[in-house]
Amino acid sequence: MHPLLVSGAALAIYLVGWVPLAALLVYVLEASGNLGWEASAAIVVPACVFYAFVCLSPWYVVRMTPLRSGAVTRILATNFGAAVGGSILLLAIARATALALSRFHTFHLVDQRFRPHAPLLFGMGVLLYLLSAGMHYALASVEESKEALDREMQALVAARDAELKALKAQINPHFLFNSLNSISALAGIDAVRAREMCVRLSDFLRSSLRMGERDSVPLSEELLLAHNYLGVEQVRFGGRLRVEQQIAPECETCLVPPLLLQPLVENAVKHGIASMVEGGTIRLEAWRVENALHISVENPFDPEGATASRNGLGLQIVKRRLLARYGDRADMAAENGERHYRVEIVMPYEAG
Repeated sequence: MHPLLVSGAALAIYLVGWVPLAALLVYVLEASGNLGWEASAAIVVPACVFYAFVCLSPWYVVRMTPLRSGAVTRILATNFGAAVGGSILLLAIARATALALSRFHTFHLVDQRFRPHAPLLFGMGVLLYLLSAGMHYALASVEESKEALDREMQALVAARDAELKALKAQINPHFLFNSLNSISALAGIDAVRAREMCVRLSDFLRSSLRMGERDSVPLSEELLLAHNYLGVEQVRFGGRLRVEQQIAPECETCLVPPLLLQPLVENAVKHGIASMVEGGTIRLEAWRVENALHISVENPFDPEGATASRNGLGLQIVKRRLLARYGDRADMAAENGERHYRVEIVMPYEAG
């Protein structure tokens, strides 16, 4: 069924749009002969009401012969044939109306006075039908373009979600690999602390797995998970690992991707604290600038003992997750100072 026939309001607007067309036909008939305004209007208005519905039929023709089919000759022949058939119906309605009006004294012999105008009305009917067909083809093209764009967007969203799930799935194995290395290193030194670290690691993995199933979490929960991880590492490093944080109150409820900070603090421990005999302080900061959330993780490191590459797998995962979820609305930058390494994330502020 034609979309206009489903909605009463849309159909009413469409019929109102025919008012100026009917007025134009009345003017053309009156100006081209001896019908007069009243007779022209009496003949044209009923015919136009009928023809308005006839001009909805191109919607079905468009579906049978779409432009993408490439059959230009068939399209032209089909629409021209439909235009001729519709105009014959228009002319038949006009003649029947003129014949009925001729029975009244006011419109005496109006059917005979209408006959010279029949070819003109027929030609106008063909033109109006072809214009309606052109508009239907244009609307169909717009609708197809919109559907194609919607399908493309759905494919992009599906691809983005798949990438986010894949990247998220890499985090726990990456963290677990490094944690097991830490436990292995600690086991030969202090078995009691190694067992304590295993227990804390088990608790941490349980909470991180639950959090990883969600699309977004408040920053406060993400910070709590980061502190739980650092608590695991503090069993190994003791007083060498210290943590400071400065979080703006309005940032605590801001929504962020789960396990976003985990690779950053892990990187700070592995490439910072672990490389320094005296240890150091990891600083976590978060603040808001207009509609952007800024998060930074800073750690000291020994330039002489630091590894050559600072852009490990964990940082790459974070950057790719931000790109997949926010596009160019988010960014991650690393600043390598003389004795401090700092990673800053800028992402949209999403209130929780």
